[in-house]
Amino acid sequence: MHRGGGWHKLPSEMLNDPDASLPFDMPIAELLAGRLLAEPPATASTDDELVPDWAPLEPFSRPPTPAAVLIGLVRRPEGHTVLYTERSPDLRSHSGQVAFPGGKIDASDLHAGAAALREAYEEVGLLTHEANVLGYMEPYFTGSNYLITPVVAEVFPSGPFVPNPGEVHSVFEVPLRRILDSASYGHFRIKRGGKEHVTWQIDHDGHIIWGITANLTRKFRDLVLGEVEA
Repeated sequence: MHRGGGWHKLPSEMLNDPDASLPFDMPIAELLAGRLLAEPPATASTDDELVPDWAPLEPFSRPPTPAAVLIGLVRRPEGHTVLYTERSPDLRSHSGQVAFPGGKIDASDLHAGAAALREAYEEVGLLTHEANVLGYMEPYFTGSNYLITPVVAEVFPSGPFVPNPGEVHSVFEVPLRRILDSASYGHFRIKRGGKEHVTWQIDHDGHIIWGITANLTRKFRDLVLGEVEA
């Protein structure tokens, strides 16, 4: 899978100070062009090609479920922020947890990007024309047998995000400068089947971001700063 554009270096002041805010007029599309996949990656893989983020108690009996999430870079006067949701406490799965807008890729979705934007509209009322998809990150395979494609988009909201009460309890944004700062990250520990599992963790204004969402956030952060092979 080829990546769009060439490799653009971050400004020296940001490399020296990851906590520095992105300027309002920074061409973030150009910044990320060489780091993201230009097209949605393939979601079909054989089992031996995939390694989940944590080992399930029993081997999977079916292929992974394709899913997509939106990493929305919201353009604000003070700089870009990253969009998150707090899931409804009434949901059967991952209730009350922090997540990116997203979900399963339906048969009617053209690709992962379309699925992520559809879910973002359903969850927080983000209109499709308010998001400019910049590219895609490599798929992330979960221990619950989901193959997630992170879709990165710059978002230009025309109004406030409105959570769908059936799915989302609240919507919040984290300044991109915090996401880029390695000091923002800690570790979250949880036991599954008697074994300890560790994920990244970010605390922001009373919200605890952990698990898949925190891991994807960290992968995005490392990709932006060029600290891992893109």
